[in-house]
Amino acid sequence: MISCFRADTCRFASAASVAVIALGLASCQQQTSEPQSLPTMVQVETVTLTDYAPTVRLTGEVRAQAESDLSFRVAGRVSERLVNVGDHVTADQVLARLDPQQQQATLTAAEAAVQAAEATLRQATSTYERQEALLARGYTTKREHDQAQEAYLTAQAALDNAKAQLGTARDHLSDTVLRAGVAGVVTARKAEVGQVVQVAQTVFSIAQDGSRDAVFNVYESIFTREPADPAIALTLVSDPAVEAKGTVREVSPTVDLSSGTVKVKVGIEHPPAAMTLGAAIVGEGRFQSRELVMVPSSALSSEGGHPAVWTVDPQTKTVSLKPIAVEGYDIGKVIVREGLEPGEVVVTAGAQFLRPRQVVAFTEGGAL
Repeated sequence: MISCFRADTCRFASAASVAVIALGLASCQQQTSEPQSLPTMVQVETVTLTDYAPTVRLTGEVRAQAESDLSFRVAGRVSERLVNVGDHVTADQVLARLDPQQQQATLTAAEAAVQAAEATLRQATSTYERQEALLARGYTTKREHDQAQEAYLTAQAALDNAKAQLGTARDHLSDTVLRAGVAGVVTARKAEVGQVVQVAQTVFSIAQDGSRDAVFNVYESIFTREPADPAIALTLVSDPAVEAKGTVREVSPTVDLSSGTVKVKVGIEHPPAAMTLGAAIVGEGRFQSRELVMVPSSALSSEGGHPAVWTVDPQTKTVSLKPIAVEGYDIGKVIVREGLEPGEVVVTAGAQFLRPRQVVAFTEGGAL
């Protein structure tokens, strides 16, 4: 009985030893079969400061520095229109006419009123002079003399009023003819023959001859930078060989609510003949240079929806995501305003495979 127990115990111990040895062998095989993880290969670049002088290019339009909106001074029906958009006009040229019947009738009535006032004045003058002579001889009373004098003064005032009304009627009749007043080019027509226009309603717009502007609509953020040169280079869109120089002449004090832009007028110095009114024009200006960091656009990543780059610790070869402030973008480049210092190492290729504190290796041509 005892011998059987010992035999069973020996068999159990032997089986346990075999199991332990098998587990050890399996563990060794698993350890030897697992591949060792290698550092991620990336391309890097050492941060340096670069002179950054951005250039802004905007498209605008050539316009006259002075533009006039012309209108009739009296209301009426347009009976004649003599010019079209694009016509060049002189200062005394007639542009349009109104039907003058109403003004002519008013003038006729004013002329008749003057004639009546003159007749009344002649009668009052004669009566007054006669009363003057009779009073001197004592053949009339002071009361009758004063009445004649008052009638004379009233007639004189009535004549003056009638003459003023006649002058106004003549002006109204002349106002039925619309003249340019200035030499220039008609840029807009807002009335047609047969149309009834009101007083001061714009009928024509004229771009006056003389100085020309290049007008641009720009975003107000552009004014936060200081220009390197006040001169603006101007070229025609249709023919870049046509060039001119200009300086900012006027900046609108308000922002256009529809576009969020500010209107800027650049006075063109000695505009070429090819820079006609309405021509599309390109303006180019350069800002003051600053020393900023530039990194390839491939280095740009994101952290919480904000721009960031992966930087490498030269000692541990580990990476970390660092937020940056972007000044602007150029072709294949990102201009960094804040967040990077000269000498730091940034990942420029392979950033999509990285995670914080990951060990990396550098490809040939890397910074380290």
